[in-house]
Amino acid sequence: MPREGTGPDFIEALARGLEVITAFQPRQPVMSLADVAAATNLARPTARRILLTLTELGYVQQQAGGFALTPRVLDLGVAYIRSMGLWDVARPHLERLVRRTNESCSIAQLDGSDILYVARVSVPKIVTLAVQIGTRFPALPTSLGKVLLAALPPDEAARIIGEPSRSGLEPVWQPDRADWEAELREVRARGWAMTDQQLARGIRSVAAPLRDGSGRVIASINVNAHAAETSTEVLLDDYLPLLLHTAGEISVDFARLESVPHTIQSAGAITRP
Repeated sequence: MPREGTGPDFIEALARGLEVITAFQPRQPVMSLADVAAATNLARPTARRILLTLTELGYVQQQAGGFALTPRVLDLGVAYIRSMGLWDVARPHLERLVRRTNESCSIAQLDGSDILYVARVSVPKIVTLAVQIGTRFPALPTSLGKVLLAALPPDEAARIIGEPSRSGLEPVWQPDRADWEAELREVRARGWAMTDQQLARGIRSVAAPLRDGSGRVIASINVNAHAAETSTEVLLDDYLPLLLHTAGEISVDFARLESVPHTIQSAGAITRP
């Protein structure tokens, strides 16, 4: 970390303080004053003042043999994550999936009997239906919706499917109860869903669940393709493995985001609201 900035607004004392914090490493969680001075190339009196200041602020504590960081340092590391929305965390994964498939990818959640798009990265292709964040479609004829409905208890899924859609779209697929129950059973068993021109002509997609740290399905993610350009074989053989991998990565990030302490006290106790 540079100690000399490029302009008059650079605060050298702040740079030195951050350098002392980053000097603590997993192999050396407790450091003496001499250790810190040597690791940062600071004079011992300077290193001592910084350590005592950080101790007073609650970021460092004195222990036998020297100084150690406290859990309050996590405040510095998680501020970035806290500033991000849940879907901002997912967006880099979506963008990578789009680059690898050259297809549009979306994340949706249930809203009544509809799906509601909450995140999307698209590619410039002509498709039957325009989709953007906030768009809603009937859940049952979409791969995203099938994943979300299949994650519910069967009685709850039946109740939701019985609710009228607010999308204003009449889907191509009009299954009876026996058909959609069989479809959802299959989705539950294999862990992903596909739709082939069931919502509208020319659209096929494959979707997978996104889970929180407890394993609960909180959303679904899909790869959407034009039926005239992308075969079901490509969708399942090439895109589905990439989709499942991406869904797993996003789910891990969701779990990490949930595990971030909401309040980190200087005494070292972590509390949640």
